[in-house]
Amino acid sequence: MRRLLGAFTLLALVAQLAACGGNGDHDGAGGAAPEASPSKSLELTPIPLPPKPPPSGKLLADIEQSSRDGAANRFQVWIDNDTDKTIRPTKVVYHDDRFEDPLVATRLRDIPSQARRGFQITEPDQPACDRTASSGTVTVDYKVGGQDKSTTIPVSDEAEVVERVASARCLELSIEKIAQLSWADEVTASGDGGKGSVGTMTLVIDTTGRPGSTLVIDSISGNPVLSPGDLGVFNADLTITGDQPSQRVPVPVKPTRCDAHAFGESGSFAAFAFNVHVDGKPGQFVLRMGDRAAANAIAYAKASCGFLTSIGGGQG
Repeated sequence: MRRLLGAFTLLALVAQLAACGGNGDHDGAGGAAPEASPSKSLELTPIPLPPKPPPSGKLLADIEQSSRDGAANRFQVWIDNDTDKTIRPTKVVYHDDRFEDPLVATRLRDIPSQARRGFQITEPDQPACDRTASSGTVTVDYKVGGQDKSTTIPVSDEAEVVERVASARCLELSIEKIAQLSWADEVTASGDGGKGSVGTMTLVIDTTGRPGSTLVIDSISGNPVLSPGDLGVFNADLTITGDQPSQRVPVPVKPTRCDAHAFGESGSFAAFAFNVHVDGKPGQFVLRMGDRAAANAIAYAKASCGFLTSIGGGQG
């Protein structure tokens, strides 16, 4: 009832004000001011997205590797189902002459029409280091409409994932003939180990005792969480032969970034890239920490940061 009385009162007041304003026929200062023309709102008409082209009736394939894939020593073959029906893969096998054997993919699941799905492949320990292939194929066995089908298709690898994986592993094998490289479990810190402290990782070099090839470790690069040396690069400048004594090399480290996103999303915080030469030939490979070393490293980084900032600027 109070709302109705208020509305009637407001209407009466508006009517009185309109009467006081006159009928608009009088000139002079007492006349009503000209009414402002209403502004026109800008109306945007959404442009519809173009429709998808009709299915080509083919399966397509390419290779990708995320940071988490790399940390888990795997890559993925992605299958694009450009047909008009859902297919159910029963077996996905990648063939590439740069590997000794065909590689069987995992995480098999349905692929709807005109959709893509990635299937994980574990990197083999022993690639074929003496071969020069530049591409591979994938064989997909699948069910569609109650029928069993199989097709073998070329695999695109624009980022050269397989070349990088095979080359890095072959490099590791040549290094293992000279020395076994690893990270020690302990990660120490300067001072009381609190905010602003500098950490120290230890590179363990166990030589084989056999003369022959020469390994030069030029530098070690960091990742989104941990940065060795200055500006994320430790200039090692180490020359190693198999008949030298084994040694332990301290590597200083600092947190790269003190934000929660970096700590939460980086699947490669325990991986460090080594730039090396083996008998004068340049190369790069990744040396990962073991589980205990990784836990100690992340504990140090959090303590050195003091707190982690969130994307919104908060502290955690």
